[in-house]
Amino acid sequence: MNRASWLLALALYSCTPRPEPLVYGTDGCAYCKMTLTDVRYGAEIVTFKGRVIKFDDTNCLLHYIHSEGIAEQDIYQLLVRDYSNPGAGLIAAKESHYLLSDSLRSPMASGVAAFESADSMQVWKKRVHGIFLTWGEVVTQFK
Repeated sequence: MNRASWLLALALYSCTPRPEPLVYGTDGCAYCKMTLTDVRYGAEIVTFKGRVIKFDDTNCLLHYIHSEGIAEQDIYQLLVRDYSNPGAGLIAAKESHYLLSDSLRSPMASGVAAFESADSMQVWKKRVHGIFLTWGEVVTQFK
């Protein structure tokens, strides 16, 4: 790769919107203003303009989108925390598997947890006697 191509690739990469790590005990939720404390929960919106908006619960993310009138075409990524593997970072919200259960003590009492894999979600479903939700059902749940 010649120098000009390398510089162009670097410039394009630096302009790509990217998520930020959630910093528990420090970051605040953009919707409810609570400090993020439970590493099993959390979410982010990354806009095409590069703005990163952090949340302590999936329902806060959805309420924020509706209350602030954020258009879908302005959203680059919607990300959530994998309940079964919180140390792994954020995962794509629309492709995740969700579980709804009163036994799940989420920060804002939504009772919803996200899972990257269906297998992991099934394990937790048996433990907490929850019901499976798709992303569309989660969105409808918190309109």
